[in-house]
Amino acid sequence: MSKGKVVVIGSNARRIETRGGYWGATGQYLNETVVPAIALIDAGYEVVMATPDGTPPTIDKASDTPAHFGGDVAAYQRAKDFYANDPSMKGRSLASILEEGIASYSGVFIPGGQAPIVDLMHDQQVGEILRHVHTHQKPTAMLCHGPISAVAAMPYAREFRAALIASDPEKAKEWASDWQYADYRMTVFQKSEEKVIEDTILHAKIYFDMPFALGLAGAMIDTGPDFEPYVIEDRELITGQNPRSDHPIAKALIAALDRQLAGADAQRATA
Repeated sequence: MSKGKVVVIGSNARRIETRGGYWGATGQYLNETVVPAIALIDAGYEVVMATPDGTPPTIDKASDTPAHFGGDVAAYQRAKDFYANDPSMKGRSLASILEEGIASYSGVFIPGGQAPIVDLMHDQQVGEILRHVHTHQKPTAMLCHGPISAVAAMPYAREFRAALIASDPEKAKEWASDWQYADYRMTVFQKSEEKVIEDTILHAKIYFDMPFALGLAGAMIDTGPDFEPYVIEDRELITGQNPRSDHPIAKALIAALDRQLAGADAQRATA
């Protein structure tokens, strides 16, 4: 019997615009998606992948390598097979999750890759889901670039993103008013890590870095050493800094879900 359902919110972005009008290939990171998903299933939770258009995310080629699995070729192949064949990864639309009722889900997980910058950070349905889980204090985990999706909970997320792209931080601050995650401690893929991706993979600069954007919105940003595992928990929100935070964030999310379940069981026992 399932202990509860967790919705994994994926991106449909396949390319990202950079300074100078260049478009680079992007997508969702394989290990960031699969490692927590498998851990959740092994812990007894049901996983449901959902994206804006209902199709599975494109895996970023930069992540499609054993290097993101500690060089373990067998683990990498298992991850590829899981993503290609497991029913949980087939994809549903965010609209269908909302129609079903987000109240029936125990928590949310948003993996990274740069793709969430393109669509999830200003998606109205992501915002609706995040506002619900925040109100009900349900465990919400976001990994690497995934925390930028928290912007979607703003009343004016699209305008906030546009102001960042226009290099107008003061206007962005105005649009960020009443953000539900203001004053939350978070971590996210930091600027020095982003520079490595820009220099070696994109060969171009993205419009804004993640700590700057979230800090401008009111988050308290805390980052660890580059490309080392780092996870922060603040209230219902769990954030991980980079791809190597995949196992630690899965552990933290499962622990939070288990605490929530134990609390619900205790309430029922005393009712």
